Amino acid sequence: MRVSSTVKPSLLAQTKQDLETIIDELGERPYRVKQILDWIYTKRVDKIENMSDVPAKLREKLAEEYTLHTLEHISVNGAKDTTQKFLLKLDDGRYVETVLIPANIGDGGIQAERRTLCVSSQVGCAYGCKFCASGLAGFTRNLRPEEIIGQILTVEKISGEKINNIVFMGMGEPMANYKNLDKALDIITGQWGVNIGARRINVSTSGLAPQIKLLADRGQQIRLAISLHGATDEVRERIMPVNKKYPLKELIDALRYWKTHSKQKFTFEFILIKGVNDSFDQARQLAKLAKSLHAKVNLIPYNTVEGLEWERPALQHCKDFAAIVHKAGVTTTLRNEKGHDIAAACGQLRLKQETAEGIIEAPVKTKK
Repeated sequence: MRVSSTVKPSLLAQTKQDLETIIDELGERPYRVKQILDWIYTKRVDKIENMSDVPAKLREKLAEEYTLHTLEHISVNGAKDTTQKFLLKLDDGRYVETVLIPANIGDGGIQAERRTLCVSSQVGCAYGCKFCASGLAGFTRNLRPEEIIGQILTVEKISGEKINNIVFMGMGEPMANYKNLDKALDIITGQWGVNIGARRINVSTSGLAPQIKLLADRGQQIRLAISLHGATDEVRERIMPVNKKYPLKELIDALRYWKTHSKQKFTFEFILIKGVNDSFDQARQLAKLAKSLHAKVNLIPYNTVEGLEWERPALQHCKDFAAIVHKAGVTTTLRNEKGHDIAAACGQLRLKQETAEGIIEAPVKTKK
C-alpha cells in the first residue's frame, strides 16, 4: 500500500536548512526560522495556526503547503513493570507501535533518569526473521521522517515523560529505510530539533552491510546493535533470511569498517531459542566472533509470539550460555526483559489493521 501523493509534507520532516530555504522562498526574514522551530520543538505546538507570534499570512502560507503532526494516538497498554506500549494511527489508516521503557532501578532503590523509547521505522517488515512478530504479515511501507519523529513527540505528550534515549528496535528494519532514517537522525540530534545526543541513540539492524557503512560515514557517536542470533552461517540462515544476501563474512567486513570510522563499540543482540541457537558450541563461536571485533553481547531469552513454534530455553541454560561468553573475555549481559506481558518485548511488536469490528492483529502468513 503506497502513501497517497496528495499527502502534504510535514514541517517535522524539515531540517533547519530545509526550513531556511522555505522561509527564503516565501520572502520572509531569516529569524522566522528560529521562531517556527521553537514552536515545534520547545513549545510543542500541535497546529501551524497556533504559532501565535508568527504573522497570520505566513501561517496561512505554511498551512496551505505543509502539515505538522501526522500521527493519531489510539491507545496505550501498560505492563506490570511500567513499560508502556503505544498504538499510533498513520494518515493512510495503518498502525505502528512504539514502546516507552522505564529506567532500571539501581543501587539503593533509586531509579535512573533514562527514559528509552523503542521507535518503529516501517509498517511491518520485509526481512522475515523467523522468531519476530513484526514481519508475520509482511511489509507495507517505510515510515516517513515525520512519522519517525512524531513517535517521540506524541509519546512525550501522552506520557508526560521526557524521552532522552532512543532505540530503533521497533517494527521494521531501520537500515532498509535508510534515507528517511538519515533525515530523522539529523532532526532528532539537532540542537534546534528534538535535541537528543547521538550517544543516546541506538540503531539496530539485522545485518544490512552497505547501510552500516553509510551510518558510520555520518561521523556521529550513534550506537549500533547487530541482530546476530546465530554465530555461524548455518545457524543464522535458519532463522534470518538476510544472511543469504549478507553472510557473516560480508557483515564482519562492514563492522570492521564501522570500527575504523566510529569511536562507539557495537553490540551483538542474540535471542536465545531453545534447540536452535542455544548450544554451548554457539556460545563459544559467539564469544570468538565478539572478542575479535571487541563487541559487547546482549543475550535475550526468546519472547513468545503467538503462531510461532519457537521456545525459550530454561533460565539456568541461558545463564550457562552467558557464562561461557563472559569467561572468554567478552562484556556480556543476560537481559531482564521488559514489557513481555503486553507483547511489547523484543520481537513481539506486530502489524495491526482496522476492520469493522475494530483493531485486530494482521493475519500471519503461512508457508505453502
